[in-house]
Amino acid sequence: MAGLATYWNTIRHLKAAQVYGRLRFRLARPRVDTGPRPPVRALGDGRWVPGAERPPSLLGPGRLRFLNETRQLDERGWDEPSVAKLWRYNLHYFDDLNARDAAARTSWHRELLSRWVRENPPPVGTGWEPYPTSLRIVNWIKWALRGNPLPDECVDSLAVQARWLSRRIEAHLLGNHLFANAKALVMAGLYFDGPAAAAWLDRGMKILAREIPEQILADGGQFERSTMYHALALEDLLDLCNVAATYPAAIPSSWKPTVGRWRELVGPMGQWLAAMSHPDGDISFFNDAAMKVAPRGAELDAYAGRLGVPAAMYPRRSLSLLEASGYIRAELGPAVVIMDVGPVGPDYLPAHAHADTLSFELSVYGRRLLVNSGTSHYEADAERLRQRGTAAHNTVVVDGVDSSEVWAGFRVARRARTTGLEATDGGGTVRVQCAHDGYRRLAGRPIHKRCWSLDGTSLIVTDTLSGTFRGAQARFHLHPAIAARQLVGSVRETDLTLPGGHVIRFSVDGGTLRQEPATWHPEFGLAEPNACLAVDLVGPTLRTEVRWDPPA
Repeated sequence: MAGLATYWNTIRHLKAAQVYGRLRFRLARPRVDTGPRPPVRALGDGRWVPGAERPPSLLGPGRLRFLNETRQLDERGWDEPSVAKLWRYNLHYFDDLNARDAAARTSWHRELLSRWVRENPPPVGTGWEPYPTSLRIVNWIKWALRGNPLPDECVDSLAVQARWLSRRIEAHLLGNHLFANAKALVMAGLYFDGPAAAAWLDRGMKILAREIPEQILADGGQFERSTMYHALALEDLLDLCNVAATYPAAIPSSWKPTVGRWRELVGPMGQWLAAMSHPDGDISFFNDAAMKVAPRGAELDAYAGRLGVPAAMYPRRSLSLLEASGYIRAELGPAVVIMDVGPVGPDYLPAHAHADTLSFELSVYGRRLLVNSGTSHYEADAERLRQRGTAAHNTVVVDGVDSSEVWAGFRVARRARTTGLEATDGGGTVRVQCAHDGYRRLAGRPIHKRCWSLDGTSLIVTDTLSGTFRGAQARFHLHPAIAARQLVGSVRETDLTLPGGHVIRFSVDGGTLRQEPATWHPEFGLAEPNACLAVDLVGPTLRTEVRWDPPA
């Protein structure tokens, strides 16, 4: 159980609105308004264009698969407490309405929509919490705009949901939750017509006008600094551009500049996502991140193209500094390195943060070689804590503690701060160095400094610890497809073989090397066995070299 100091070091970073907002949210008992729905707005000259499509999750009538778990709705119902809450959230999102090949499942969709209305009276259960309500409103409207008439009872329910959401805005959570609330209000305000719809639209637009400049950083990154949530935010922005173009006459003139700004942000956000993705086209794993939750970068680029919003191409260069977010991409020869040199997230909102400061991921010859461990679930248990911990990332653990004090499911107390960032590109070498103070709370007040040096044939990582410490360990997690063979009798070298046959030499100076079993979590609900190269430091400095043959 967390002590008073942990609570204090968590709470003191919060905004006042989060504290009193949480109390107000818990104490408030707003009335459910089941009155007549507003009229549905005529489309006019606009046209909804197809969005980014997810893999199907509805496998048969009432048979659904989320987070790599398949369940039958008749067996567990809509809100079975023994089912993980994130699975239940997904059940109420209705993502499958707009998933790949959705038209082939239209009859299943209609039955599921009507069943949800019958079996989920307002405002009872997980499905009526603001976040799933927001995503469901959006998905139902997108499905309708794709040419699928909503059943009458669902149109009635959609109005009830919008009214309820407008009274349950998650201003105490902020971040992606508040963004999702505002997006849903905008879409409901455009789908319906009349004074109530105008009020939803205006409120959603006001929230977005305030939140977008804060949530989208100067380098295009989403401020929670998770690649997965960034991709979701980019999809949200594209959906907003889409619905605004679908109902152009319904956008008040005072909000036209705001809509124009949305379109301007698509390019920088797409560039950021490209810089933070590996050559295989999927995201790197920093903070909470997993594949198959958000659309891939290529799918979002295609969506932007269909909207006539060119996704600015990522300029291929040897050094890309995403300064506002605190990430760096280096690319030379066959290697791509993505480095974390920034804060774990906004001080008042580190819910999706990991203790991963100065961690990095590495691809060579288009294959992932070193990977952070990923995210498999959000339950507040020991495994969630382990996945958020420093040891699950490619960085240094000092005295067995995390560089940032992650605790519970979404909490952070004291957190690492980076200093002394330098990044240079010249003479065929990219060099980056940075330090963090996350271990200054320990008795010996150590500082961890890391330097990456990348050229066409090698990556050299030099870790230096100042101050005193009892023990330190650098950890390097291998992608599951990498075969590691430690050289006979050696505690300093190992050969790593890529699936394509390339052999990578991994060696250390200043520590002893061994292999440990580990797990990689590329998707929610998945745990793939992999190996971790653990290096115990024998002094204050460790030099690690990853070397490959030059391209033919």
